[in-house]
Amino acid sequence: MRRRILTLTAALALLLTGCTTGNDAPEDGVVRLRFQSLAWQKESVDANRQLVKEWNASHPDVQVEYVQGSWDSVHDQLLTSFEGGEAPDIIHDASDDLADFAYGGDLADLRPLLPERLRADIPARSWETTTFGSDKGVYGVPFLQEPRVIIANRKILESSGVRVPTPEKPWTWTEFRQITRDLTRGMGPGRYAVAWPLKEPVSVSLNLGLSAGGQLFHREADGRVTVRFTEADAVVPGTIHDQVATDRTAPRTTLGSGGSDTLPGFFAGKYAMVPLGFAYRQQIAQQAPEGFEWTVLPAPVGSAGLTQGVSPQTLSIAEDSPYKKEAVAFLDFFLRPENMVRLARGDWMLPTGAAALADPSLHTARDGWATGAAVAERLRPAPAQSVRGYPEWKDKVATPAFQEYYSGAIDGVELRRRLVEDGNRVLARYQRK
Repeated sequence: MRRRILTLTAALALLLTGCTTGNDAPEDGVVRLRFQSLAWQKESVDANRQLVKEWNASHPDVQVEYVQGSWDSVHDQLLTSFEGGEAPDIIHDASDDLADFAYGGDLADLRPLLPERLRADIPARSWETTTFGSDKGVYGVPFLQEPRVIIANRKILESSGVRVPTPEKPWTWTEFRQITRDLTRGMGPGRYAVAWPLKEPVSVSLNLGLSAGGQLFHREADGRVTVRFTEADAVVPGTIHDQVATDRTAPRTTLGSGGSDTLPGFFAGKYAMVPLGFAYRQQIAQQAPEGFEWTVLPAPVGSAGLTQGVSPQTLSIAEDSPYKKEAVAFLDFFLRPENMVRLARGDWMLPTGAAALADPSLHTARDGWATGAAVAERLRPAPAQSVRGYPEWKDKVATPAFQEYYSGAIDGVELRRRLVEDGNRVLARYQRK
């Protein structure tokens, strides 16, 4: 509301002074755009800054200012910026953070602005992650995505004699559970086949759940979303629960950890495998002790094969920006195939663009690039992508429920009750007409 009041006040002031808004040129003829980037790893920051520098050198009339943002605070920071009418022109975020901003009118609908080259280069399944509302508006350009893979200690895996999975023949979830039993038995006391870092258990559970046909969120004919927990939804959570609480093939102590927290134990041979996001390969490549051999495996699969949910990184334009055409022109440059490859390699992630994804450097066996690229076409919008009320459902209902279930504190019946009954009460408040 405050933003609307400020906008009206500004418009009134301009009328009184005889000025206009829109794409009127600034006094010195130079359009200035603010681009807030969330890049944080050095290689990624370097790639972002270098592309801004190259744009500015070739576009003296449209200059871009690089503004450093943070993944830790981006949602609250953007909320404040939008309310105060001070949002950056170009906004870096993730697709699962866009729904409330899109519905709130804070982001520009890019459909009339997107160049055909960029629209056609990115697959429809990726555009779905930034499409919201009954009119199917597009509120961001998805450009980097990250599948979840298994990083494995090569020596432990190969010396055990278990079948090593490939994207063409991955492990099933049932086979994965049996293999973790076999591995743990051979590794000796105090060592485990797998460590699950589940400080944020919801997205992992839902996104991997798609591989078994789980969906959890169901959109009804009237557009409302409800939570239903089927047998397919139970496959992935059930496997993790049994590995921790029944088989003792995964330690309880890592459940509250982030991915980086598990790496010292992984390097020390305490865990043979760690399911992680694709970008963690960079930390492993840089931090692994000399002689440590690691490999990248596809995540286990169920009835839906290699399918996973993802929330791509996105670039959006603020609705209040008076220079939307110039901002889209910058995005078109920033996301050219050769530039998208630079950004992907800087972040150790996969590009969404088909031309960039075909780059040979993203299909090498070194550092597991080929395994990730093989999974790329099976990545789908995360199940909760456009569900209003999902952040509250996640924080107040799903996160504690999954944490207690994985630790063995509650059983599957109670997990189902909380996700469905408590969860639907939360979602209903956001869907009242």
